Amino acid sequence: MDFNKSIFENKNEKGSPFLVAHRGVCGANIPCNTLASYKIAADLGADVVEIDVTKSKDGVFYVFHPWMEPVFLKSKYLCDLTSEEIDNLRLLNSDSVETSYRVPRLSEVLTFLKGKAYINVDKFWTDVEGISRVIRECGVEKQVIVKTGVDKETLDKVKRHASDFMFMPLVWHKDEITDYLREQGINQIGTEILFTSEDDECISDEYIARMHEKGLLVWANSIIYNEKEMINAYHSDDASLTGDPDKGWGWLIDKGVDFIQTDWLVLLKDYISKR
Repeated sequence: MDFNKSIFENKNEKGSPFLVAHRGVCGANIPCNTLASYKIAADLGADVVEIDVTKSKDGVFYVFHPWMEPVFLKSKYLCDLTSEEIDNLRLLNSDSVETSYRVPRLSEVLTFLKGKAYINVDKFWTDVEGISRVIRECGVEKQVIVKTGVDKETLDKVKRHASDFMFMPLVWHKDEITDYLREQGINQIGTEILFTSEDDECISDEYIARMHEKGLLVWANSIIYNEKEMINAYHSDDASLTGDPDKGWGWLIDKGVDFIQTDWLVLLKDYISKR
């Protein structure tokens, strides 16, 4: 990936959707959101890696999914711990057994991924100013893709502290924000669409075509975070792996989306290569 080129140039040269590794590539003894999971993702050819950001009690940023401490650490919440306490924690593997892997600091992850892949910074909205500062200190401004909801207070913070970063709003069902963003001087590169029905406006052929006509990209997810709140109308990793991948990943690809976020990077990559 040539980060001196625009993301649009890189997408055109790729000729197929960008593959996004959700929290890296993890499993068995290697926990998600670790330097190891990101190394594996980069080595396996992920175009984008997704990272979650949280903050310690004393203001240090870490890569960890907030509120998942009972699952991955069996500890207090990181926001209630000091950075010294967090640095001494060890993550659990898929059998809830302690590993040697620790919770990495945001600065470590950004530095490690510099020059390797685009970096989707999730939970950016929790501290737009602070996270932006770390991104700039690490020199990865050309690689990061940041996302937030579309409330005015958060968008004002993005405009104030991160207007030059590649930005994608989170769009549920229908996009009512793109035209506004283009007037605000925010560097919008597209939208992340979240849809529960195939009839949702944001996954329609017409909407995706309009976005492409505007020179904007569309990000979709095949991951399942919670089966009670599907964000892909069941065109998911699970549907692709346990049923017909043409009706899961293939359906998203045929829709013309530009990113697919997955928990099964290698199998999606293999599926695309054989289409």
